[in-house]
Amino acid sequence: MSIDTYPATSHTPEVNPRGERSGRVPKGPSQRRRTARALAAKYIVVILTSVIAVFPILYIVSASLNPNGSLAGSTGLFTKFSLENYINLFSNPAQPFAAWFMNTLLIGLVTAAGTVLLGGLAAYAFSRMRFSGRRLGLITILLVQMFPQLLAVVAIFLLMKGIGDIFPALGLNTHIGLIMVYLGGALGVNTYLMYGFFNTVPVSIDEAAKLDGAGHSRIFFTIILRLSAPVLAVVGLLSFIATINEFVIASVLLTAPERKTLAVGLYQFIAQETSANWPVFAAGAVLAALPVVVLFFVLQKYIVSGLTAGSVK
Repeated sequence: MSIDTYPATSHTPEVNPRGERSGRVPKGPSQRRRTARALAAKYIVVILTSVIAVFPILYIVSASLNPNGSLAGSTGLFTKFSLENYINLFSNPAQPFAAWFMNTLLIGLVTAAGTVLLGGLAAYAFSRMRFSGRRLGLITILLVQMFPQLLAVVAIFLLMKGIGDIFPALGLNTHIGLIMVYLGGALGVNTYLMYGFFNTVPVSIDEAAKLDGAGHSRIFFTIILRLSAPVLAVVGLLSFIATINEFVIASVLLTAPERKTLAVGLYQFIAQETSANWPVFAAGAVLAALPVVVLFFVLQKYIVSGLTAGSVK
């Protein structure tokens, strides 16, 4: 029997409309069932994860719209609808929520921009320059992050108090002083993250720019920063979120009610056990999350590429 007389099997490659073999082997019934089960399992995991992630958000929004003044009666979602908590949030002069909101936006945006700039400069120096102590500096950046920020609160307070005696605009109860503290603490991990991304940018681009007479500053601001937009967006977003959520240092350095941030100010609504106003706190938490959500949607196209780039060299 010749080879051509053998019957076709299920492993025969598919033939496209042009009569050419595509090289793909058609799936049998058992393989299709396994693929369907695997796909169904993935969908189940995605649905469960989405429910777990969305439920706390729905509950806090429902609590913010509940006019009862307590979370004990919030057994059902969206059983009552009222904007009373949002009105009370802006109606108490002793608790200026609008001022806290603007303070947080200002401090968060300035800190994010400063972190991107200073961290980018440090990462560029470690990535493109060769100098004595370069390796030791990279190791030191990682080691410093092992110690929690809480250990430095007393030292930061005494340092800012001493600076305030000489330069009152940079001392205690000033937004500039708080921003300077945040910038000093945010350079470690962010510098290392940008350093890994800068290493993926070909050095030949720098060499071509140097042949045209460009210096390090021009290469950094006109070439490296433009090519590193994803990681800059990620670092800026993470810095902004960390600034909004930070409580300990802000509560120590800021004492005047009108200068506090959202994290410190909102704590006043639940600080007293006998007069805790959780629905108003929930309303403030919903409004405090809006800037982060807006910034995330603006930068979402850079998030995935910025987090994964630089992990493989």
